[in-house]
Amino acid sequence: MKKLTITEAKQIDLTGYLASEGHYPDPKMSNSQDYWYLSPLPGRNEERPSFKVDRKLNLWIDFGIGKGGSIIDFGILYHGCTIPEFLERLQTFLSFHRTPSPALQQPMGKVQALGQSALSSERKKLQVVSAGPIISPALIHYLGQRKIPVELAQAYCKEVKYELHGKQYYAIGFPNDDGGYELRNPYFKGSSSPKGITFLDKGAQEVSVFEGFFNFLSFLTLHQDRQQPPINLLVLNSLSYFEKSRPLMEKHGTIYLYLDRDTAGMKHSSQVVKENSPYKDCSNLYQDCKDLNQWLIQNFLQVQCEMQSLNKAKELAQGMQNEQVTRGKGRRI
Repeated sequence: MKKLTITEAKQIDLTGYLASEGHYPDPKMSNSQDYWYLSPLPGRNEERPSFKVDRKLNLWIDFGIGKGGSIIDFGILYHGCTIPEFLERLQTFLSFHRTPSPALQQPMGKVQALGQSALSSERKKLQVVSAGPIISPALIHYLGQRKIPVELAQAYCKEVKYELHGKQYYAIGFPNDDGGYELRNPYFKGSSSPKGITFLDKGAQEVSVFEGFFNFLSFLTLHQDRQQPPINLLVLNSLSYFEKSRPLMEKHGTIYLYLDRDTAGMKHSSQVVKENSPYKDCSNLYQDCKDLNQWLIQNFLQVQCEMQSLNKAKELAQGMQNEQVTRGKGRRI
């Protein structure tokens, strides 16, 4: 793959890159040429936007610290990295664009910016274009980084192409029960409408509950080679669905909680885990990590070794069983 040059990088639409990092302009202060943001730079905490992007020049300035420049200058400050490291990040960022940025299709001065009236509505418009099997090398690589087997992800997720801000991207898509998708790639965390929970009913009396689908996939990764009784699985897809989902959870005799170990997740767990309660907090498994997926990433070599030992034990047991069957047939003859 041809490496991205500094000149090419400077033509990438800065507002598109900011959107991929979760930063959007203030609709009240912005117009067709100047987009104003709460500064996304580290250490900046403000209530009134002081970070401006000139769409015509594709340049930024942070009036709060008196610095500005191109997307390159922004990237090395934002990520705290070198120019070559940021160019590598941009190379990966571009690989998640199905179509080139408008900044690469026409001269910067001719880029058509959104008007002030369209800004607030445009930022909310995410439309799924298509969904199919996960085949993109970039997404398969991303699953590898998260230590999720491709075959497992393909059983529960889709490769979703979606449109946002007039551009097309693609991501791992996890369907919910209402017809929407949770969408993840290295540069985007979002969802399509409608938003909702995902419940996998296996007819069991126990249920395991997860905040997000990567923790759900991590749980399946840890248990994929273990013979265990069936258990129902609930992915909230947002902690805001916890209270709404309690009637569904409490239909089960035992409720295993695998919520994030942040303030919100631990607060919800502590509120329902009481003496003689059906709720069980399982987050002690990953007590030194933010969530189950982070624990899997950090302990993957150990997990791999345990899985290999388990598979060898299964093969040995199967071999002994086959040998006993063969001997039994011999005696009958």
